[in-house]
Formats: sequence, structure tokens, C-alpha cells
Amino acid sequence: MSGLWILLLLVLHFGVLSDGLSRPAVVNIGSIFSFNSINGKVAKIAMQAAVEDVNSEPKFLGGSKLQLTFHDSNFSGFLGIIGALKYMETDTVAIIGPQTAIMAHVISHLANELKVPLLSFTALDPTLSALQYPFFVQTAPNDFFQMTAIADMVSYYGWRDVIAVFNDDDSGRNGIAALGDKLAERRCKISYKAALPPDTIATRTDIQNVLIKLLVLESRVIVLHSYKLSGLMVFEVAHSLGMMSSGYVWIATSWLSSTLDSIAPLPTVISETIQGVLTLRPHTPDSEKKKAFFSRWSQLSGGSIGLNPYGLFAYDTVWIIAHAIKVFFEQGWTISFSNDSRLTNVVVKGALRLDEMSVFDGGGQLLNNILNTSMMGLTGPIRFTPDRSLIHPAYDVINVIGTGFRLIGYWSNYSGLSVVPPETLYVKPPNRSSSSQNLYTAVWPGQMTTKPRGWVFPYNGRQLRIGVPNRVSYWQYVSLINDNDTVQGYCIDVFLAALSLLPYGVPYKFIPFGNGFNNPSYSELVNLITTDVFDAVVGDVAIVTNRTKVVDFTQPYIESGLVVVVPLGKLNSSAWAFLRPFTPMMWAVTAAFFLVVGAVVWILEHRINDDFRGPPRQQIVTLLWFSFSTWFFAHRENTVSTLGRLVLIIWLFVVLIINSSYTASLTSILTVQRLSSPIKGIESLITSTERIGFQVGSFAENYLNEELNIPKSRLIALNSPEAYATALERGTVAAIVDERPYIDVFLSSYCKFSVVGQEFTKSGWGFAFPRDSPLAIDLSTAILQLSENGDLQRIHDKWLTGKTCSSQPEIQSDRLQLRSFSGLFLICGVACFVALFIYFVSMIRRFSRQFSEESHSSGSGSSRSARLQRFLSFVDEKEEEPKSKSKRKQMEKSSSVISERDEQRYGSKREEIDSNITGYTFA
Repeated sequence: MSGLWILLLLVLHFGVLSDGLSRPAVVNIGSIFSFNSINGKVAKIAMQAAVEDVNSEPKFLGGSKLQLTFHDSNFSGFLGIIGALKYMETDTVAIIGPQTAIMAHVISHLANELKVPLLSFTALDPTLSALQYPFFVQTAPNDFFQMTAIADMVSYYGWRDVIAVFNDDDSGRNGIAALGDKLAERRCKISYKAALPPDTIATRTDIQNVLIKLLVLESRVIVLHSYKLSGLMVFEVAHSLGMMSSGYVWIATSWLSSTLDSIAPLPTVISETIQGVLTLRPHTPDSEKKKAFFSRWSQLSGGSIGLNPYGLFAYDTVWIIAHAIKVFFEQGWTISFSNDSRLTNVVVKGALRLDEMSVFDGGGQLLNNILNTSMMGLTGPIRFTPDRSLIHPAYDVINVIGTGFRLIGYWSNYSGLSVVPPETLYVKPPNRSSSSQNLYTAVWPGQMTTKPRGWVFPYNGRQLRIGVPNRVSYWQYVSLINDNDTVQGYCIDVFLAALSLLPYGVPYKFIPFGNGFNNPSYSELVNLITTDVFDAVVGDVAIVTNRTKVVDFTQPYIESGLVVVVPLGKLNSSAWAFLRPFTPMMWAVTAAFFLVVGAVVWILEHRINDDFRGPPRQQIVTLLWFSFSTWFFAHRENTVSTLGRLVLIIWLFVVLIINSSYTASLTSILTVQRLSSPIKGIESLITSTERIGFQVGSFAENYLNEELNIPKSRLIALNSPEAYATALERGTVAAIVDERPYIDVFLSSYCKFSVVGQEFTKSGWGFAFPRDSPLAIDLSTAILQLSENGDLQRIHDKWLTGKTCSSQPEIQSDRLQLRSFSGLFLICGVACFVALFIYFVSMIRRFSRQFSEESHSSGSGSSRSARLQRFLSFVDEKEEEPKSKSKRKQMEKSSSVISERDEQRYGSKREEIDSNITGYTFA
């Protein structure tokens, strides 16, 4: 037993000893930064504080200490690479940095090769993907989320075009590419990309040359993705060029918020150049731990620099590595390195010895521990998503005012823009609806509180090139005066009235399109906007689907739609005009119901009403007379049965309706001049084989051919109202299909024609502009204003209210159809059927009762045919006859009973008398 205890103590002793031997006294981690930059200075102080805090807890790493070494890349990518190579010679388990994406793209290849995790909170290029760089980890939200926030801001304020100004390096190009993608998702775009030289070599002259080009552009929303040195220089030059005045919008990425946090207050010279700028700052929720660190910061920094969010991320990054190393040791791993066989044979002259660089054997496990980190840091909860992004990326939206700034809201990947801190929204369902997006009022450049429009007409002296159709007909809408490019008409007046309501001036020039001999193709005219021949198209342009796919239209200023116009011949009177109110089917069904109702009433009245009895010939005459005399309510026969009266009342109601409709229709036919046409609308036009006229240049041709499948051989192009009238009169075409506004003008002069059917398309006319044009939006608002204040109607009356036909021909209404009265006939038919059913059920019951009595009295039955014949005779009998027969039978039966009684009584008396006589004789 004592031996067992000794063995157990030895195992524990050597186990603890071996564990202690496996943990080195010092764990090396490195950092690569430009420590002369704002973020470099802040990060160095924060990382040193984090290492001190980790080492102040000896039990945290089981006795091991973190040793952080610093390498100053001094804004040089080459020096950054050299520093990384040196770290690989000194058994470094992790590297914090580099500071820029340029170095990160290069050093990540080295980290992949030697299995050393590389953590950065400032190299936030969204293209540093985990697939290509598995050992690179971003410990702050990358620029993908920052660009999403900017895109949401642009959409929130209603801007469509932005100008991107950026340093031409990996971080700048890739960040702006991400911004372009996010803007496109919101139907916005980057209209111009202005590339600056890299931050370290950009000069004032370079920046001035770039910004001067922006003065002639339309957009006034500028996104600046840069660094402190060149970024502040951009604002200085922009201020001198007048680009920090009212009307401009500047949105800077997080470099500006870092500068504001770390250099406070800003020098007056700098603060004056950035008034009204919006910028983003990585959001870190408030906590006691964060407040304590802020209180401690002045002691750590000695008041040399202010703390910005990237200092908090730097502090947390050290703790992420410390937690990963702690778990690494607890998993039983040891820190060991192996030589890379591919570097053994590489001979390099000089101090750099590549053969001494080694592969971190536990690098993959340490990387997994880093990615599985779950801790509470100064920046809030720290966890990584499957795509290696930090959970809950969020930003503060900051507005620069005076010598400081003001917080106007927040952005989070969870709920978008809000005035509520994101951490309070995480407990609620995500809400990205437009109504939930909110920011406080900002002060814009020029000390304006009204949201800038975001665009202006460029200052390059070029007028807006407006294409107008050079029509040869319907001058009321668009027309050229004396071929001197002066344009007038209803459409032009509406456009000019809308322009006058805009709060800014619009330089423009009308450019006619067309040869002046034929109406131009409107689809071709609209397509010239996409090829930059015109900046807009103004005229009688219909808003149709294929055009809306390539351009944007304003709000429609007049309703339109295709209609059918036909020549209408007079309907001459004739000897048979009285038959016109009803269709042949209506006449036939009405006559049939006269006979049916007459027959039903005859059946119901035949037994009890002498008016419906008599010889067969007389009964047929009575039936016909009664049936057709009800049309004039002149029937002489009275109805006495309840069922007969019910049927007659319903039938007389039907006759009243039919009679009234017939009278009204016949009166109209004989007293009102009406017109008729074989074409009743687009349906009958499609089914016919007649030729159809359309206006040259109109979309009607494509619509009839492609949508309604009418062959082009049936379509005839016509160029003017006169051509319409001639073609219709001569029969060249059976109908004209054109838009309603043109037809209204045509019919005001030509009274021999009329519209048939209904409009079979619904559209309108609008002004065409390039896609996402802000002028289209502003003019739509102006057109609505014209409609509300009555100016649109006044312009319409000025151009389109002219002479009209004194008596517009009326289109012949349809003849009265059977379907119009089918309900009445159905009611009458049901009433007749029910009445007959009740009548025959009653007759069958009465006949059965009488037949059973006769059979009982006779003591013999009869065949089925005999019973049927007897039943028909019973129905044909007058009501009094079966009653009288029944009475006679009762009387005969009673008399026979009386006779038998008398016989019995008198017979007994006779016997008594006979016996008395006999006795008397014998006596």
C-alpha cells in the first residue's frame, strides 16, 4: 500500500514537473507599426498596457510571461517586411500588425508559410480574405462594414451619385470597390473616382489637380477614404477652392474620427477646413472596464495623445492572443519550432539568415484558439463569426462642428441607422425598414442645416442637351417655328413651367430630332440618351415598358392610352326596323315563353274555369289568344286558381320589363340618328382580317405586332390626321389605333369618325432622363405641384381646347340580348315548373283516392294503361263532374240501404198479416 502511494506521488511530481518544463518563461509576440502615426502611437501605449496587465497575473499563463517587441516600419512597406522576417528568426508565436493593407497582403504570405498568426486592427482591407490568407485575422470591423454604413447614409439622405476620393493603394482601391458594390445594391452609384497618390508621397499640387476636376462634375457628395496626412491636405485644398461651402457633402472614413479623438482640440486652421463633415468612428459600447481604461489613459500616455477606438482594439488584441496562449497550454501543447526544408538550402549573403527562420509547430492550433475566443474586452463582447468577422460591427456617425464634433447617430450591421445605441437594439428583432432609419439633424458645410441636394449642374458652360421630336403633325403638342430651332407646344410649356418651380437654374438647349418630313421614331429618340447624344428628351413621349428599361421618366403630365377609331356609316331605317330592338334569339325565346306560360295557365285553369273549356279547337284558340294578349295586358279570360294567378303575376311582370325595354329601344332607333360599325373595339379588330392604321413613330406598331400578335402586313403607317381621314374614308384601313391625346385632336376636326370600345392600354407622357438622374426626381415633384395648383389644366386649355363637332356621332348601342333578361326568364320558368308540379301532385292524390274507391266498390283492378287513360280523363273533367258523381253514388248507396230496411220491416209485417189471415180462415 505504501508503495502505491509512493508511485502516485512520483507520477504527480513528474507530471507537474513536466508541465512546468513545457511552458517557457517567456512567450514572444511582435508588432509592426509606424509608431510616428496617430494610430501607431496610440496602439503602442495600449499594447504595452495590455502586456503589463497580462503579466501582472502570474497564474494566467501558468508562470509564463508575454514579451512584446516593437518594429517601426516608418511608413515603409519594405521595412515592414524586414521586421516580419526578423520576427520569424526569434521564435515569435504571433505578430500584431501590420498597420496598412499594403504590408498585410505581403506579410500574410510569410505568416501562411511559417504558421504564425498575424492579427491587425488597422489593416482592414475587405479583400484580405480567410481563404487566401488563413493566418491573417482582423480584430476590428473591416472596411466592408464601414462602406456599407456610408452606402446606407447616402441612401438615407436620398442622394444617388457620389464622388470617391481615395489614395491609390490596396486599401483605397479595395475599400472604394466595396463602396461601389454597396451603393449599387441601393440603386446609387459612384459617378467619378478620383485617385490620389499614396499617403506618404501625395503633395498639395497633386491634390489640387485632382480636386479641380471635381468642380466641373455634377455630383456634390464626396466620400474621402484616405489617411491623416493626405486627408487633412484634401480638406485644406478643398476649402481654398470653395468646395467646403453650402451645397457640398463630405463623408470621411474613420481616419478623421481617429484624428479628432487623438488630437483634441484641433488647431483652428485645421478645424475651419472640416466644418460640416460627416465621419464614422468604430462603436464601442460603454462599460466600467472601458471607463477605467479611459481614466488610466492620461497616466499611460503622459498626455501626449488622446485615446481613440483603435487603442481599445490594440489592447483587446493583446488579450485575445493571451487567452489563446492560455488555452494552448491547457490543451497540452508546447511551443516548438521546426526548420523549413525549403529554406535550408537558400543561401543569402548578409545579416538576413533565411535558414534560421522556422515553422511554428502549434501555429494552426493557436490560430483556432484565437478564432474561438469568447471574452469581454474594452470594445465589448469579442467573438468571431464563421467568416472571421467580429460580431456586431457598428459605427458612430459624427458631425464636425466648431472645434469638436457631435454624435448624430449610430450604424450597426444589425439594424442600420438609428439614434439609439446598437447594443440596446440587439435584444429586439432586426428592423431595416426605411421608417426605422434615423439620424439627428446635421450641420452641413456652409453652416447649413437643410440637407444639401447633393448635385448641381456642372460649371463647364455646357447646356443641357434636350432632344425634342421634329413632328409634322399634331403641332399642338410639339412644333418647330420657322425651322430656327425655336420649339413650342403643350409639352414644351409643361416642361418650362416645371423648370420654373425648381429652386435652381437649369441651362438647356432644345435640339430637334427628325427630318421634318415624317414623324421620328420615339424609341430611337429615347435610346439616344443612353448613347450620350442627348441629356434628356422632352415631348409627347409615352412611358412604355421597353423605354423604362433604359431611361428614367418623370411623373406623367398627361394620361394616355391606345384607342380604336373607325368610320361610322348611318343606320338607314327600313320596313323591318321594329325588329331591331331584339336579337333573333331574344325574339325566339320570348315567343316560346308566351306559349309556355299560356299552356301552364290553361292547365291550371282547365278544370275549374269555364273560360278555358270547350271544344279542342276553341281551347287552342283560347290558349294562343291568352298567351299573346298578355303582351298588351288585354287578355279577357280571368284566372281563378291560386297557382294560375301566381304564374300570371310573375309573367306579367316579365312582360312589363320586356315591353318597356322594347319600347325604349325602338323609340331610340326611330327618333335618334345613330351610327353603326362592324368594328366594336380592339377585340373585334384582332379577330378580323382588316388593315389597321397607326401613327409613324408611335409605339403602337410594336404593341399591335408583339403584344397582340397582329401581323405587320395588316399594319399601315400614316403620318397625319389628314392621312387618317383619307384612309378611313377610302377604306384603305378599317380602323386607326393611336394614343388618346392625338385622337382627341383628330376627332375635334373630323366628325365622321368615332372611338369604339375602351382604351386597351394605360400609360402617360413624361420627360425622359438618364437612369438615376436627380433632375427627373425634382421635375416629377414640380409636375405634381403644377397639377395641384391648376397650372397644368391651364396649359392644357391653352393648347388643346379648340373647336369641336357640333354633334358628335353616337355609336350604335348593342341590340337587346337574351342574357340581359335571362334572370327574368329563369324566374318565370321556375314559377311555371313549381306550379305544374304542385298541381299534378294534387291531381294524383285526388285521382288515387277516387280510383281506390271505385276499385273497392267494383271489386276488380285495371291495367296500367287503363289507369293512365283514366287519369288523363280525370284531369280533363270539369271540377263539378267528379263531385256530382260522388254525390250520386252516395245517394244510390243511401237509397239501397233504405230499401233493404223497408223490405225487412214490411216483410215481417206481411208475414204477420198472412198468419192472421190464415188463422182467421181456419177459424
